Amino acid sequence: MTATAMLPTDALPLDATAQALDRTRADVVLIVDDVPDNLAVLHDALDESGYTVLVATNGETALSRAAQALPDVVLLDAMMPGMDGFEVARRLKGLPATAHIPIIFMTGLTETEHLVAALDAGGVDYVTKPIKPKEVLARMNVHLQGARRARQEIRQAGQARNALDAFGYASITVRASDGRLMWQTALARELLHGYFGGGAATGAAGGAVPVPAFAPAPVTEWLQVQLPRLADLAAQQLEPPRLVVEQGARRLSFSLHQQTGDSEGGGDWLIVMREVSDAAVIEAMGLSFKLTAREAEVLYWLVKGKTNRDIGDILGASPATVKKHLERVYVKLGVETRTAAAGIAMARIRQTHPQFEG
Repeated sequence: MTATAMLPTDALPLDATAQALDRTRADVVLIVDDVPDNLAVLHDALDESGYTVLVATNGETALSRAAQALPDVVLLDAMMPGMDGFEVARRLKGLPATAHIPIIFMTGLTETEHLVAALDAGGVDYVTKPIKPKEVLARMNVHLQGARRARQEIRQAGQARNALDAFGYASITVRASDGRLMWQTALARELLHGYFGGGAATGAAGGAVPVPAFAPAPVTEWLQVQLPRLADLAAQQLEPPRLVVEQGARRLSFSLHQQTGDSEGGGDWLIVMREVSDAAVIEAMGLSFKLTAREAEVLYWLVKGKTNRDIGDILGASPATVKKHLERVYVKLGVETRTAAAGIAMARIRQTHPQFEG
């Protein structure tokens, strides 16, 4: 590795830390220890080996620096005043941005329960004190190989998410193993909020962001039915059944697609949301048959197979009022029955809007 200049310690502002990192030249190591002598020994050894080194002397600083710099590996002291290393590890593993970073514990505690606690907190390995730099370097190299692969996968996933968002796709990623919603594009947030309200309100503008703790009941129920079947459907190269939610003359469809490179039935699946509005269809019928706006709406719902009572409920009118509108529609279309009116209307719609789903 090529040697890099040492970065300052905790006094360096976090934004300056991020700007100073050159990820193309060296792996970044974050050392967390409250004992200056331990930091000095490790820092010198790692710096001489070509690593970019960051340090933190307490848990809070470690969390901030890790979130800002996203190091390739964390060397974490288990026992520190205030927030100990076990809690730091749990918090790092609980954040999507830092969950993939391998954590190597440094501990003077050799009892089995302490070592088990380190691994349970999210550590991938541990070294015992007093620290032997050569041993630390050897352990790091093993875990950095996996970290590099994880970083590449995250970069590719991020590029895919940004592309989906940039091209205006309403998409949600769902983990097949447990149905957890992982992230969503901005358009997906807007559509969910528009159709279901509540927790899907738009967050920060631009780019894909983590999904809020919100799943509309129809979507949750649909996923619960489909997820156990994904492996079989993927093996047969079949698309899972879609979910369609209607809201007046608008409808929102949800379809599941396996992401390229994922194992059959596993990994992440993509929910693609597509909204279709028939407002233009209703307007076209009004113009074609010289109908009022309300008459065009009544005819539209007639074509959709709705009864007078259904149409009244949708439009906020009584069945008697709907009947009067239909009588005027029949006269303008030159027909006497619902079936004839629906047939003429559908034929005209097919001419102007061949994609219409009756």
